[in-house]
Amino acid sequence: RGPLLPHLALALVGARYAGKAILDGVYNDVKNEEGFRAECLQGKEMGFDGKTLIHPGQVEGANAAFAPSEEAVETARGVLEAWEGRTSHVVTHRGRLIEALHVESARRTLAIHDAIAALRD
Repeated sequence: RGPLLPHLALALVGARYAGKAILDGVYNDVKNEEGFRAECLQGKEMGFDGKTLIHPGQVEGANAAFAPSEEAVETARGVLEAWEGRTSHVVTHRGRLIEALHVESARRTLAIHDAIAALRD
């Protein structure tokens, strides 16, 4: 997968520029759960929105990897609260500078969280 990383990154940039979701490709070794989890985490860290799957046994692992953690949800809420309550041009949350791109990311995290919660209800 190493030689593909620059191309995957370029696809990610293109998807983000176009405002489209992008899914990481399939992992064919359906019996290698550790490798699958590692590739899911790499995909999430790169910025993919999810992963295409070829086996029902991969659903749970992909959901666990790509769903926002409770910590991420809490941070996103804090970022939005700080941004919406700003009284100056400099906004921080937990000592970190907040910019518009962080707000967009926080909104996206909460939208994903809310969509998953709606499916569970």
